Amino acid sequence: MKAQRQHRHTTGSVRYDKRRRTWNYLWYDGAIRRSKRIGTKQEFPTKAAAWKAVDGLQPQQPEAKIGDTVTTVIARYQAERMPTRHTTARVYRSFLDNHIGPKWGDTLIQDVQPRPVELWLRELPLSPKSKTHVRSLMHGLVDFAMWAGLLEVARNPMSLVRNVGATKRVRKPRSLTVEQFQALLQELREPVSTLALLSVSLGLRISEALALQWDDVDWLGSRLNVQRGIVNQRVADVKTEGSARVLVLTSEMLERLKTWKRDAKFGDGTDWVFASPLKLGRLPYSYTGVCSELQRAAKAANLGHLGTHTFRHTYRSWLDAVGTAVAVQQKLMRHADIRTTMNIYGDVVTDEMTTAGVKVAQLAFQAKGAQSERSAN
Repeated sequence: MKAQRQHRHTTGSVRYDKRRRTWNYLWYDGAIRRSKRIGTKQEFPTKAAAWKAVDGLQPQQPEAKIGDTVTTVIARYQAERMPTRHTTARVYRSFLDNHIGPKWGDTLIQDVQPRPVELWLRELPLSPKSKTHVRSLMHGLVDFAMWAGLLEVARNPMSLVRNVGATKRVRKPRSLTVEQFQALLQELREPVSTLALLSVSLGLRISEALALQWDDVDWLGSRLNVQRGIVNQRVADVKTEGSARVLVLTSEMLERLKTWKRDAKFGDGTDWVFASPLKLGRLPYSYTGVCSELQRAAKAANLGHLGTHTFRHTYRSWLDAVGTAVAVQQKLMRHADIRTTMNIYGDVVTDEMTTAGVKVAQLAFQAKGAQSERSAN
């Protein structure tokens, strides 16, 4: 019966309203139903006549915009604004390819709204820190769309997205006591044992330690120039501008490096300090190789699971244990923001507080002396 009263059309329908005695054109604009008055039955005696009038009344569909879906914005962003640092770009591509693209790729960039983004973010199977990175990347994509002229310049709607628990850590950072580090050191084989001593004595990131060359060592001045990093066997700048710094080497560390240089197969100035024989010295040992040796030694020393960043956390803890001022700790850790020093690297080795006044490097090299001092106290 309804089919007899209402004529269906590919873009809408014409219906006669008996109460108002008018012909009306009805159509859907997305999910919204819209209508337009055509005229009275006196003006259009038949439905066919009303349909002829529709051609002049039918709303013109807006032309599909080219280049304003999230997928297209991502492609342009990667070409024009992707960070140049390899490690950062790799993480960004992972988030774009595995999370943002699959969920929002077909959505128009102007239709990306904060509420659905926040609800989606809550359900992502990622750590709070990773969710913060995803939110920041979404914010960056919208900013880029405004810069590229795909959106009007206005307040970024992604600034309204909240990531509850963003500062909550899934796993507490681990640091080692002097005794634990010495137990580990006894199990480590060269050159990882020297690398571990260097990292825990200076707070080096593993990427910085592996990227050292012999020319970076100032033998007369007892200095080490940290100026590059290497990730996935690709050399790049250090993580931040403040990370590039000249660090002081203790006499013990200097002697250790001299011993390793004498025994190493690659000892020229431009050779890597921890050059890999498998790569004929063209590249340093890989991160995977170092981790494998570290896990073997940690298991042998009954220390459980350890990561390479444990040495940096240990360095921060030992700085605190020997009574180093927080402002000095920030500089030694080479952090741009003191909150990073306090909030992320704030784990303290409380049973080492009696070693105040002893240098961090001496804790690494002279564990027996540190233990004797604690006994005396």
